[in-house]
Amino acid sequence: MLITPFRPRSSLPVAALAILFAGMTFSQDKPDRAPWAQKTKSSSSANSTSNSSLTGEPGKIVQPTPPAPVDDSQNSAVQRGRIRVNVNLVNVLVSVLDEKNRPAPDLPKEAFQLFEEGVEQRIDKFESETSQPLDLAIMIDSSLSAHKEISFEQEAAAHFIRQVLRQGDRLGVFAFDENVTQVAAFSDNVAELQAAVRRIPAGTGTSIYDAVLLGSRALERRGDDRRRVIILVTDAGETTSSSDFDAARKAAVRSNTLLYTIVIRPVKSESGRNTAGEHALETMTDTTGGAMFYPDTPQELGAIFDRIDRELRTQYLLVYYPTPRGPANTYRSIQVTVTPADYHVRHRKSYLTGPQ
Repeated sequence: MLITPFRPRSSLPVAALAILFAGMTFSQDKPDRAPWAQKTKSSSSANSTSNSSLTGEPGKIVQPTPPAPVDDSQNSAVQRGRIRVNVNLVNVLVSVLDEKNRPAPDLPKEAFQLFEEGVEQRIDKFESETSQPLDLAIMIDSSLSAHKEISFEQEAAAHFIRQVLRQGDRLGVFAFDENVTQVAAFSDNVAELQAAVRRIPAGTGTSIYDAVLLGSRALERRGDDRRRVIILVTDAGETTSSSDFDAARKAAVRSNTLLYTIVIRPVKSESGRNTAGEHALETMTDTTGGAMFYPDTPQELGAIFDRIDRELRTQYLLVYYPTPRGPANTYRSIQVTVTPADYHVRHRKSYLTGPQ
């Protein structure tokens, strides 16, 4: 949701009106964490410059706002309509890495086993090196605590933008401090996206949970049959979010967003930095099937972005119809194994069922 850049306390009437037109809900139910058992909307609206959606005009401040009561029935209808389309279909993106953390390509369907709540599922569709287009949100921490190294972050991100975008892909640029600001709308214009990354200003505060929540919702509105990816560059020092950990993780799970987190640690000693924020991000990232990176120097960012690019181009797509189907509005655990067993497998750990 986009709000004109006034202070949040003075913009409640505007926020309520924006919610009314957007027909969205910002409920923050707290999900149960899914168990993990180890075993041997459309692109045209996204590029609009309207102020009524997050993916519209860049440069607007995005702030989570409590739901307006008048919207409840409309929001529920919108969500029910969206979920019913794919209520019996579950997509699982799988990254397979060898012992040197290199992508393992060309594995056959027969090498994979997929389980839901411990029950093996039939893989109804399989794609090696999936051709599904990417929707990516690059979200850069612009708080003062992280800003010291921002020039390295900007140049590494600019390089990544140039190499990652392929035909059909779209990328948006976000900055977050005490607010979440969309600096560039989703597009494939490399020059404009690189310029947006390089003009991110310094801010105060760090709203990591807001960034994940709002980034996930922005990606979810861009339509189905696309891979959704957030690349989060931060010092992990959460201080100013209106959302909490559970709300952010739920938004990522609901939208099937893959989270890659790069933690720039201004202080190497654990006693001098926010390790609680790091642990929260590790849990959230692992839940989505993404990866965490802890570069020792900013100069390592280029290699990390290169690795993410290679991984995104060698992912496997597994699609199945759950049998038996889980109860409505519950979290269902997913487990994927690969033969040979010495491969390392990453994928989202759960999904949220729709209404019956």
